[in-house]
Amino acid sequence: MDLNAFMQNYSDEIGGQYSEYDSKTSIIIVPLTDDRFQTVLGKLKHSQRYDRLGIEFTSKVCEFEPDMDLKSLLEENANLNHAKFAISENFINVEASSFVDTVTEEILKEIIQEVANVADEYEYKLTGEDVH
Repeated sequence: MDLNAFMQNYSDEIGGQYSEYDSKTSIIIVPLTDDRFQTVLGKLKHSQRYDRLGIEFTSKVCEFEPDMDLKSLLEENANLNHAKFAISENFINVEASSFVDTVTEEILKEIIQEVANVADEYEYKLTGEDVH
């Protein structure tokens, strides 16, 4: 699968903005309701655990603060279909991934939309602002 071609085509389909970083990484600025937007990074990534090529989508929520209720985020993970909350480099992110050899373009579109919507929702819940 050509991730960048898929990301560019999907961005065009939804009226987003596409940027390519390199042959394995690109972003879409996903338009949401109420004139809001959320950046979703797509990256081809080899899984050492499964020895397979995957696609990982990530969107920043906000900077992690020690007083944040992480239990509620873990509980919310149970309500999500593709996405999950994660902490990386002191940021709370929403992430989702799939293996290249089994995923369809329709599922990738679902994943991108869920990652963007959940990240935007929790960005506002946790900060009260539209940060990313």
